[in-house]
Order: sequence, then C-alpha cells, then structure tokens
Amino acid sequence: MTKISFIYARFFDDNQTRHAIEHRLINHLQKLRAASEPPENTDEDEGFGWDEDKSPRIRLSPADRERIHRRAEKIQKARETVSGLGHLDRDSKEALKRLRDGVSLVPIQTEAQADEIASRLHSAMPWMRAATTHLWYAMRRSAQRGEEGFRLPPLLLHGPPGIGKSVWVRQLSEMLGVPLRKVEASGEQASFGVIGSQRGWASAFPGKPLQTVLQHLVGNPLVVVDEIEKAGVTTSSRGIRYSITEGLLPLLERATAKDWECPYYQVRFDMSWISWVLTANDISSLPEPFLSRVEILKIEAPGLSDLVQFATRMGERLALEPPAIEAIVAAIEAAFALGLHPNLRTVNRMLDRAETLQRLPVVH
Repeated sequence: MTKISFIYARFFDDNQTRHAIEHRLINHLQKLRAASEPPENTDEDEGFGWDEDKSPRIRLSPADRERIHRRAEKIQKARETVSGLGHLDRDSKEALKRLRDGVSLVPIQTEAQADEIASRLHSAMPWMRAATTHLWYAMRRSAQRGEEGFRLPPLLLHGPPGIGKSVWVRQLSEMLGVPLRKVEASGEQASFGVIGSQRGWASAFPGKPLQTVLQHLVGNPLVVVDEIEKAGVTTSSRGIRYSITEGLLPLLERATAKDWECPYYQVRFDMSWISWVLTANDISSLPEPFLSRVEILKIEAPGLSDLVQFATRMGERLALEPPAIEAIVAAIEAAFALGLHPNLRTVNRMLDRAETLQRLPVVH
C-alpha cells in the first residue's frame, strides 16, 4: 500500500523541547568560550570542567542563562508557528502525532480484481445492479490509471427503506479491505457528526470521517451517511445554519477536500481520498448544490427471487440447518403470495431469529 501525507502540519522530533534546545545552546556557548579563552586548569571550583566528550565546560552566569532561556523560548514558538499545531493543547497534538508518518491508501491493483469484486457484489445483491455497475466502472478506471488508492466518486443511493442500501455498502467495505464509518443522519445534530464542531461548543469533537482515519491510519475509508434527507438543521445564536448537506459540499469536491480545514482542530487535512456513499428514501427535499455533487442512482426493491436467493446464501453463511433455510424461504414465498412484499430487514430478522434458535442449548 502507498503512503501519503494526510495532514498539513510539520512534526518535530520529540527531543525538540524547549529544555532540549536550552541544553544544546548552553553546550554550544560553553564550547565557543572555551575555544576563545582556553582554561588554565580544569578545577571545578575555578569554574571549569570537562564533558564526557573531553570538551571543556565553562560555567555560565545567570545573565547568560537568562538570554539562552529567552532564545530557546523564541525558537520554540517559531517552531510551533511553522508546525501549524501551536494553537492546540497537548492532548490534541498527541492525537494528531499519529499522522506524522502519513496514512496508507488501499488500491485496486488490477482490472481482474475490479471484476471479481463487482461479480461477488452482484451475485449477493443483484437488485443493486445500478450501484454495482457504477462501482465496477470506477474500480476498472482506477486500476487502468494506476492510482495509488481507490476512491469511489460520491454516490447517492435512493429507494424504499429496507432494500439493502447500507448492507451493500458494508459488503463493499469488506471486499475492498477499507475501514467503514456509518453516520446516521437522522440521529446527528446538524453537520457535526460529519465535519465535527468548533471548540467552544459544550461537546466539541472532530467529525467521524476524520476520527476513522486517525484510528485506522487509512486515508481512503468508506463513509456512508444513511437517510440523509432526515438530517435536521441547527441555527446558532448568530443566525448561522448548520446542516449535513451544507457541511458535505467541500468534502464532495476533490479540489476543496484536498485542502479541508477541520473546525475542531483548525488544521487542514487531505480528505480527497474518502469514498462517500449517501443513502435516502426520498431526494425531493435535498438541495440542488448538494445533488449536483453526487451521482444519483435509483434502487428498486428486491423481488421474490432476489430475497429467496439472499436468504439462502446468508443462511448458508450463518451455517443454518437446511430445514431452517427452507422455512425462511417458505415464509418469503407465502408473503408474496398474499400480496405482501417483505424487505431485506424482515429477511435479516428471520435469519437472526433462526440463528438464535439453532444455538439454544438442547433441553433434555
């Protein structure tokens, strides 16, 4: 995997503390004075001595040490300014220090790998073919260009609830081998869950995508924002609006995402490698500036054969007994015969229930 620089900041070695700088300045001044005024003896009581490296050591006056102290402070402040982290507290600096050696990117190495992932996804969830086809083209294009990491262009999947949009994203994350972070838009306060909140708020924190990169040190995670049309809007006391769709705008454009400033750390990061997948049941209320930045794909509900195939495959993966799988399939077919159309959530609940029953101890 390739490594890239993720944070626009400079990290100095751990020995570049003010105390260490003072120590080096003192040694340097002692050597300069010893060279210009060689001591006649090496008696400590006369103010001279020898370091372990046989360099003469001369005692410095309080005025000398005060000047060195001020000089060390000035150097330290200049380095903090250059680092771009001088405004942060110690805990924040320690958290960001994980990024000093960069982050890894997970690539699509060959077109064959792209074909295999797309084929596996389509076999598991054929009703998601529009999303899988879009992904397939993006993966092949990335492999053809030899990109150092794979990033899926921003994607908005909309369709009825419970049809497997989030399940598709979770399986994609596993197949790509990248971290997955899910944001429930309906449960987030404005855009804070995505971009973070500024210091000064009662519960300030960095956004979940940035937290994911810090945790895994992978620069191209997969971030899914679920039911984005249900996100609320918060208005500050100064009349400033905060919403997920507005907060996402600079992150969905590669040019602005590459130089994005986190409101919590107030430091710039390269967020341009993140793959964004947004889901919605209805897109009519979403603003045009947001919709213009994503590929919109409508997903239809799975049919009878789709659900039967999904239940059978997942049942085998869960090591369910054949009679249990057959009972689930029969229940699905009976529902369709009555004009009902169970969704993927219903099927998953049946699978979970069957697995729980199968694992119960045998009562003698």
